[in-house]
Amino acid sequence: MTMNTESIEDIDVSTDEVTVITKGTTINGGIKSDTSLVVKGTIEGDVDCAGKLTITGRVAGNTNASEIYVNTPRLEGDLNSKGIVKIDVGTVVIGGINSTSVVVAGAVKGNIEVNGPVIIDSTAVVKGDIKAKSIQINSGAVIDGHCSLQFADVDLDTFFE
Repeated sequence: MTMNTESIEDIDVSTDEVTVITKGTTINGGIKSDTSLVVKGTIEGDVDCAGKLTITGRVAGNTNASEIYVNTPRLEGDLNSKGIVKIDVGTVVIGGINSTSVVVAGAVKGNIEVNGPVIIDSTAVVKGDIKAKSIQINSGAVIDGHCSLQFADVDLDTFFE
């Protein structure tokens, strides 16, 4: 028998209050939290979180939070954030991402629309279009889609007059 040594104090959150959906817990239906939320269990439905959302369990639904960190084998649904979205190595996201910045080290099948920077790490695979203010693609990354700096503060047409 192994013992879980991670405590609630080990979780980096921006507020003092954190709701934790523990491993072995399943919620059938959406959930709304006015605090940060850590999902180690399963949520079959949409997640609306006022604080930081950390997913290491399973979520099948759209998510909305101030920040989103995903480190789980598979997540199906769109990710919407007023801040950063981080997709860890080994994570597959089936859905679009809309936020102010994104770091992808895992895989995303869906469009990414970010009014800020996008970093596609060397371990990333993206199947979908990327619209951003800036895009950094590290060597080794795989992208199947169009990249557009639609939100950049540059008038491209003036360069070609």
